[in-house]
Amino acid sequence: MYQSLKIVAGNGGWGGPLVLVPTETRNKIVSVTGGGIHPLAAKIAEMTGCTPVDGFSTGVPDEEILLAVVDCGGTARCGVYPKKGILTANVLPVGKTGPLAQFITKELYVSAVDFSCLSLADASESMAAATPVHTPKSKEQAKAEIAEMQAGKKKNFVTRLGIAIGGVVNKFYAAGRETIDITIKSILPFMAFVSMILGIISISGLGNVIATTISPLASTLPGMLVISLVCAIPFISPVLGPGAVIAQVVGTLLGAQIGMGNIPPQYALPALFAINAQVGADFVPVGLSLGEADPETIELGVPAVLYSRMITGPLAVLIAYAASIGLY
Repeated sequence: MYQSLKIVAGNGGWGGPLVLVPTETRNKIVSVTGGGIHPLAAKIAEMTGCTPVDGFSTGVPDEEILLAVVDCGGTARCGVYPKKGILTANVLPVGKTGPLAQFITKELYVSAVDFSCLSLADASESMAAATPVHTPKSKEQAKAEIAEMQAGKKKNFVTRLGIAIGGVVNKFYAAGRETIDITIKSILPFMAFVSMILGIISISGLGNVIATTISPLASTLPGMLVISLVCAIPFISPVLGPGAVIAQVVGTLLGAQIGMGNIPPQYALPALFAINAQVGADFVPVGLSLGEADPETIELGVPAVLYSRMITGPLAVLIAYAASIGLY
């Protein structure tokens, strides 16, 4: 028997509350966190009576997903499922951010979720959540209605020219607004993060520790091949992928060491590929789902891509090493 569940934002979280009302057709709790089914997804499935599914090993049609559980640090994954109208719970305290921020709403998304954020919903909350809401028209439907209304109306040259110029101006305006929005919400916070890491390295003496531990490994080609292989291991790469935290931190540390002369500059390019072998590994099932791949394609495509990283990761390091010869 299914039970309705209420999910609120946790400490430092954003969005919600979400009320889950399982049905016979929509009863899957999909965990897109890497490393199997996340404990939070398992708990939600237990409380609602739904079926937990590992999104990295099993494809689920969108119409069967009741809730997607993600661990996105602010990249595209936290906005993909809300864009498709699917309720999303993020275990990390990430708000309305990323390239798909416009689709992240309080009605579809909640973050910083842990066990304390879960409670059974009462009858009134379940009824309100189950009440069908007005579905907005798609772009195709809107265009068709506009074309129908304008059918038979001839426009003179001046009118057509004005409409064309207005369309171009609106596109540039929208592009500029989106650029500013991404800069403020994504690029500037990342720059502040890098500045903080560099400050910690300089003041705490962590640079000396890195120089004696990571530097020897990252200053040789075999060492960088080892780094890329470790980062690309299929059961590790989806865990390292969220938010590209490992790549950001290690990249900042290596950059500081190259600047201080502890690592030769010719190793900068291959090192970049070595520490990025896992990037995007957490997004593979989401990307396939976004591309409307069949469930069978997702089940076979995810492991295929993850295992292929163990070949393409070291290969990218070798190509980058060859390309960097003579640059410095």
